Amino acid sequence: MRPQDPFIGRDILNGQYQILQKIGSGGMGAVYKALETEMNRMVGVKILHPKLANRKDLVSRFRREARAMSQLTHPNTTKVFMFGELDDGSLYIIMEFLEGKNLNQSVRSEGPFAMERALPILIAVCGALEEAHKAGIIHRDLKPENIFLCQSAGLRDYPKVLDFGLAKVGERQMRPGSVILTQEGMVFGTPEFMSPEQAQGKALTPASDTYSLAVILYEVLTGKLPFDAKSAMDFIQLHVTGKPIPLSQRVPGRTFPPLLDQVMDRALAKKAEERYASAADFAAAMQLVLQGATHLPPHLAGSRANEIPTTPHVPVSRQAAAAAQGQYAQAQQQYPQGQQQYAQTPQQRPMMQNGPSAAMPMGHAQSPRAPQSMPAGVPRANVGVLIGVALAFLLIGVGIAVALMKFVMR
Repeated sequence: MRPQDPFIGRDILNGQYQILQKIGSGGMGAVYKALETEMNRMVGVKILHPKLANRKDLVSRFRREARAMSQLTHPNTTKVFMFGELDDGSLYIIMEFLEGKNLNQSVRSEGPFAMERALPILIAVCGALEEAHKAGIIHRDLKPENIFLCQSAGLRDYPKVLDFGLAKVGERQMRPGSVILTQEGMVFGTPEFMSPEQAQGKALTPASDTYSLAVILYEVLTGKLPFDAKSAMDFIQLHVTGKPIPLSQRVPGRTFPPLLDQVMDRALAKKAEERYASAADFAAAMQLVLQGATHLPPHLAGSRANEIPTTPHVPVSRQAAAAAQGQYAQAQQQYPQGQQQYAQTPQQRPMMQNGPSAAMPMGHAQSPRAPQSMPAGVPRANVGVLIGVALAFLLIGVGIAVALMKFVMR
């Protein structure tokens, strides 16, 4: 028999909250359903494992999630009421209690969403991101597991954005002693939903979140991801070099408006500056698709200068791939998340630990697609460089041969 969880049935913060049951758990900690006795309402309590209190990186991540979310007031962002440290040193976050399923669970159990259902969800999420971006906060780990669908004000699919634990924050959100999570040469996030610049360890902008949101929309509409890949390294490389499979080719017998393809093309552009200037612009483009428009206004249409190479997958040398894979494995040891499975459809992924009505997942620890830390700059074979090097050696060899001939003929 498993030992009784020491937090269940416990009163915390001088009896303000009574913990009733565990609703999710993972490598970093657990989430509990609790009663706020004075207000007679249910809340979610996220508690970091006490044994991790000496991990400055995880403590900093936990604190920055609470700090980032506490500054956001958009109705589609999960509300944080308070956070701090318990008597035993455990860090906690008191959040609103949500009932429902995350977007990944919903697509897995119900199948791909109709466009008329999917777009309003993503438009609402764009509103939450717009507020965060204006506050200098970039989520960096957007995925279906971090979008929770609940019922609110009679709405069936009311999305709430979760887990700002990997958020990139500006100086005004930082505090003395904060640990910078992104180190030079390292990448943090979930490979299936990384933007190209995130996969390469480059600077992130709001457009990085927009890219991830477009990948989410793709999966919600088709049940699959934009690329055929079987590993984290494949996903990373394809985000950087690959051409997304058109929506219409992903679901036999299902068609999408041509304007939606145009919207997705821009949202999934390889260069951040060629995507939508803001989450609000992405939302406006999706709204026009819903309204049956046939074209976008100039400020939303963008340009097609960012043509993607016709080769869907640029190969890497065996030596480079082996080196990158070794670095990736080493990075995983630094941030143990458990062995992950990278499936192409939600149906192929293992079931979540919590039930369909559980609220406030622990974020990455609960997700079958956990955020990873890995080396940036996935190596790619550069044919032009190789040819240039070969020509240089050839010219050097010819020069040496001519010099030797002149020496012999003296």
